[in-house]
Amino acid sequence: MSIQRRQLLAAAGAAPLLSASAALAQGGTVIDITRARTDPIPIAIPDMAGGPLGAQISRVIANNLRSSGLFRPVERAAFIQSADAAAATPRFQDWRVIGAVALVTGRVQQGGDGLRVEFRLWDVLPEQQALGTAYNASASNWRRIAHIISDDIYKRMLGEDGYFNTRVAYVSETGPRDRRVRRLAIMDQDGENHAFLTDGRFQALSPRFHPNAQQIAFMSYERNEPRVWLFNLQSGRQEPLGSFGGMTLSPRFSPDGRSVVLSAVRGGDANIFVVDLASRRERQLTAAAGLDVSPCFSPDGSQIVFNSDRGGDQQLYVMDAGGGGARRISFGNGRYATPVWSPRGDLIAFTRIARGQFAIGVMRPDGSGERILSEGWAMESPTFAPNGRVLMFYRESQARDSRGGGYSARLASIDIAGFNERPIPTPTDATEPSWSPLLG
Repeated sequence: MSIQRRQLLAAAGAAPLLSASAALAQGGTVIDITRARTDPIPIAIPDMAGGPLGAQISRVIANNLRSSGLFRPVERAAFIQSADAAAATPRFQDWRVIGAVALVTGRVQQGGDGLRVEFRLWDVLPEQQALGTAYNASASNWRRIAHIISDDIYKRMLGEDGYFNTRVAYVSETGPRDRRVRRLAIMDQDGENHAFLTDGRFQALSPRFHPNAQQIAFMSYERNEPRVWLFNLQSGRQEPLGSFGGMTLSPRFSPDGRSVVLSAVRGGDANIFVVDLASRRERQLTAAAGLDVSPCFSPDGSQIVFNSDRGGDQQLYVMDAGGGGARRISFGNGRYATPVWSPRGDLIAFTRIARGQFAIGVMRPDGSGERILSEGWAMESPTFAPNGRVLMFYRESQARDSRGGGYSARLASIDIAGFNERPIPTPTDATEPSWSPLLG
């Protein structure tokens, strides 16, 4: 069950120690992301005062910021001032001399099942506080607090929203290549708090988050009927979406969460439909010969991108949300698939297959500015972080023999500028990730 921000911010004691707006008024540092890509921000993150839990929170914050590729946590061995002393009063010269431009301090207080975490972000060069906040929550939610603080720091230092307080749904794969068991799984964006959602009795594919992060649409082979189902993360309830009388696949929610766009196979063609979640009424959006699949709304809900072989080869098309005015946007060498619109609205990510090589790339919604971010033997299914800064996808390794020896499928993430590709840990093989919105 996701944790809402209002639960973390208890009315008593959740007031900021210094508001972000007040900090900005003091002229604190905001660093350009282009500069941070080439010269990651050196930031010191000593253990928070208050015992072992403070140390754990600080380490999660450091790992989050390091993983972005935009921050460089200073090695703890270089620290001169102790963590407890810094939490009371930073001695800024001790942090300047080791190269830190920012310092994070804090204190953890536990009482029963409750937890209070105070943190401060310091701008070392002008020797001033840039941000300070206190969060209250149950002790079991300490990791979520660490993610929220990481987002606070990211936004204050870089001027755009973070993405650490999020979850990722994906398809867990186990077993021999010819008898794979595919289950839905979910975890925090850093691979922690992992859980399986389905038991593997039926194959599960293509999970996609609802905008409220409390529901997942996916494709299930229950009763040997491949169709779209809905999974409620709060109750655990699963239910099919409509009765199309044939295969339904590649679902995605609309930005307002009131409908699902999907592909339905009838006869030899696959067309795109939208299903209203309240009434379960379906409306057909495409009727061209061929396979129209993988639809995805633009963030404002006015357009839909999808891939289709209607022109003889698999390419990307954009149409109005009502189904009219379809226009091709991909014209590079190869076939294009699995398009997804950036939450910012400025880019569409895709999979490209050309000359036996797979690639993950991005282009503008009109098809211009195509850039390949990563290439390899097999990779697919990009999904954007909620701030549009990072993509996650899955990458396969080639089997050594006909029995599948050496094969693996793993998640990876990469910045949209094409740097900082890194593996995402999962306990099993993993495919088809879906990044949640920011949790409340």
